[in-house]
Amino acid sequence: MDPSDMGIPPIALLQLLERGTLGVRATDEFRSVMFRERVDLATLISKEEQVPLRWFHSVYPTLDVDHATVLGFMLAEEAQLTTFGPLSLPLISASSVLEVVELLTYLPVISTAVSPQFYPGEHELTIGLSGQTNDHVLDCLAVSYCGRALLRLLDILAGDMPAVTLKLSWPAPSADPKHHLLQCERVEFDAPTSFVRIPRTSLDKVCRFSDAVAYRVGVDSLRQNLASRNGRSSMTERVTRLIEADPAKASTRAIAIELSISVSTLKRRLSDEGTSFRDLRQSVLQAVAIVRLLDRSLSVSRVATGLGYSDVSNFSHAFRRWTGQSPYEFRSGH
Repeated sequence: MDPSDMGIPPIALLQLLERGTLGVRATDEFRSVMFRERVDLATLISKEEQVPLRWFHSVYPTLDVDHATVLGFMLAEEAQLTTFGPLSLPLISASSVLEVVELLTYLPVISTAVSPQFYPGEHELTIGLSGQTNDHVLDCLAVSYCGRALLRLLDILAGDMPAVTLKLSWPAPSADPKHHLLQCERVEFDAPTSFVRIPRTSLDKVCRFSDAVAYRVGVDSLRQNLASRNGRSSMTERVTRLIEADPAKASTRAIAIELSISVSTLKRRLSDEGTSFRDLRQSVLQAVAIVRLLDRSLSVSRVATGLGYSDVSNFSHAFRRWTGQSPYEFRSGH
C-alpha cells in the first residue's frame, strides 16, 4: 500500500463487513482487494493506519456522488466510539461539547481525507469540512462520513442536539431519496460549502462521561501522535494547514520560514505533488470567504480584511472570479 493514501479508520469498515451491511458481493470484493494488497484490517487497526478510500472505486467501479454519500452515511451510522482509535479515550472523557469539537484538531491522526476549519461566529461555531483526496466522489464519501459521524457522536456524548446541523455542498442523492439514511432533518444539501454548524449555547453542554484526567492523558498522546505524523505528511497537507491557520498573512516566504526550507524548495516540492502555493492559497481563501459570508454578524468589509485584502473591491473581484457572484449577491442568495 502507498503510505500517502488518504482514508478512514479501519474499524469503521470492519464493522460494516462483519455485519454484512454492504452485502455479500461488496464484502467479498473488499476482502479480495486486501488480499491483492497483502494487508488485513486487523493489521491496519494494530498499526493505526487508514483504509485507503481508493478501495471503494475498486469495489464499486461505477461509484458516483449519490452512492458515495449513502456509503459515507452508512459508515457513520455503524460507527462506535472505538472506531476512532487514538481519539476514543479523549472523546469519551471530554467534559463539554467544546472539548469534543476541539479534538477535531487531531483528526489527521485517524483520517487525512478530511480537513476541518474552525470559524467562530457571534452566535455559532462553524466547522468547515474539506475533502483532501483530489477526487470529488471520494471527497463526498469522506465528508459525508465525517459530518454525519460528528452529529451522532455529539448526540451520544451530550444528549440529543437537534440544533447542530450538517450542510453538504452537493445535491441530495436522487437514486433512492427515501433511503432511511437520508431522512434526517439535520442534514441539508446544496449548501454553498460543506460544514457543521453548532450554536454557541450548545458548546458548553456537559458530556455524560466527563473525566478530566483521562482527557488530558488522551490529548497528550494525541499531540505526540500528530507531531510524529506531521513529519511524514505531504508538503501539500502541511502548507494547507499553515495557510488555514492564518490566511491573511500566508505567503510563500512566511510558509517557507515556518517549514525551515527555502522558497524555491517549497515551490519545487509542491510542484512535484501536482499543485502550487497560489492554488492552495486560493482554495483556502475561497472556502473561508464562503463560510464567513454565511455569518451575517460579519460585515463584508470585515471578511475582506480578515482574509488579507486591502479593500472590499479587491475582495469582491476575487470572490466573483471564484463563484460568479459578488459577496453581496452571494449573501443575499443565502
